[in-house]
Amino acid sequence: MKRKISAEFFGTALLLAVVTGSGIMGETMSVGNAAVALLGNSIATGCGLFVLITLLAPISGAHFNPVVSLMFWRAGALEGKLLLAYVAAQFFGAIIGVWVTHFVFNLTIFQASTKPRSGTSIWLSEFLATLVLLLVIRLGIKYANEKVALLVAMTVTAGYWFTSSTFFANPAVTLARSLTNTFVGITPTDVLGFVLAQMAAVFVMTAFMKKA
Repeated sequence: MKRKISAEFFGTALLLAVVTGSGIMGETMSVGNAAVALLGNSIATGCGLFVLITLLAPISGAHFNPVVSLMFWRAGALEGKLLLAYVAAQFFGAIIGVWVTHFVFNLTIFQASTKPRSGTSIWLSEFLATLVLLLVIRLGIKYANEKVALLVAMTVTAGYWFTSSTFFANPAVTLARSLTNTFVGITPTDVLGFVLAQMAAVFVMTAFMKKA
């Protein structure tokens, strides 16, 4: 059990380090070109996800995401006690990943984002992004289990570009990104809207699973 929780903690921390660090590097090197910064950010995130899922899936399942863990719990594939431990590890790991990245880039460690991300269209985007992610995982495990890491990585990479919210699709990631005033940030006041949209998606997904 400790190995599983540790894998979720360190995997989520490394994921946020990749997301935040590539955002900082992309914005710095793109000299104001947001498209180039997003391209670097999305490619790095996809590559990082592929490595992390491939290496840690045999240990913990490589969820790195409370809504993914909740989906597995609702499907009976994760015990309630382990669900709580996973979610705690994911949230703490995400926050630590952001703080460590600030230190690595010689930035103020404790920050709050000032980047607004709100509105009905963005909340709908997050709902759809989360639903797509969960569907890819569910269908991938059922029909292409050996390719789940690649499927998730490619979905997230593409999702940065086809959603107005840039595919957060993860409550732990959303909260952690409110603690960085960098390219990938989200103002703390906008976190709730994102998380509610993400949670709505997981409930729709689990309701669909019961009927299927």
